[in-house]
Amino acid sequence: MRLSVFKTYKLFIGGAFPRSESGRVYQVTDPGGNWLANAPQASRKDARDAVVAARKAFPGWSRATAYNRGQILYRVAEMLQGRREQFAAEVAAAEGLSPAQAAAQVDAATDRWVWYAGWSDKVTQVAGAANPVAGPYFNVSSPEPTGVVAVLAPAESSLLGLVSVLAPVIVTGNTAVVVAAEPAPLPALSLGEVLATSDLPGGVVNVLSGLTAELARPLAAHQDVNAIDLTGTGQDTELARELERAAAENLKRVFRPRAEEWAAEQSTDRLLVFLETKTVWHPMGV
Repeated sequence: MRLSVFKTYKLFIGGAFPRSESGRVYQVTDPGGNWLANAPQASRKDARDAVVAARKAFPGWSRATAYNRGQILYRVAEMLQGRREQFAAEVAAAEGLSPAQAAAQVDAATDRWVWYAGWSDKVTQVAGAANPVAGPYFNVSSPEPTGVVAVLAPAESSLLGLVSVLAPVIVTGNTAVVVAAEPAPLPALSLGEVLATSDLPGGVVNVLSGLTAELARPLAAHQDVNAIDLTGTGQDTELARELERAAAENLKRVFRPRAEEWAAEQSTDRLLVFLETKTVWHPMGV
């Protein structure tokens, strides 16, 4: 009789797959309380390591051409589509969906990667400008990535919601430290495996699983994190306020949680919120 080979889920940090530094795991169950897997419970040290990896990757990723970033995101979509059955099974188990509903979520997540990939070489045209000024100058504004962004993934949408908050961060040249949805981290951890084989440089995306509040606090206070997306705090308004106060210490950009319909069409607001505007003055020739 052949024994089942259970999948070992690991963190994704700096392009590698370490276990939690503390060696801790926690049980992941389906909505009915049935055991699915043991997920690594990342520690504060893991969070700091992920920030180091994201910072190291930022110069190369932010300087990559928009065309190159778009091609890599499109490759992620290709790889995600190739593992459609695996992700559909994980999403179905995580969210209590039927196989057809879960497959639709995976298809929507794949389409969303493609949608954001297409914005890579267009966002500058939307967010940039040639400014009219009174004087003999060219005055041009252009968007630049903010830096390292901490992303708290939404708990209610383990894959589509995750893609919706992660893709706009990296397509614009930022690097990310993602805290997977605490009750349903398995699709996010599997997404790390897809990213590792999609030409994405190590450290551009780092995926942690564990207790959202435990990981969010050191990320919000970390002086080398430039922005934080609080979507994953959900209805915990007290935690969100605590994280905002911590983020203020180094003037992080903060994306506050809001009601979301993840299946709805996306807008460019998440693309623009993690961009800085650089304005250049240049004298005209006479």
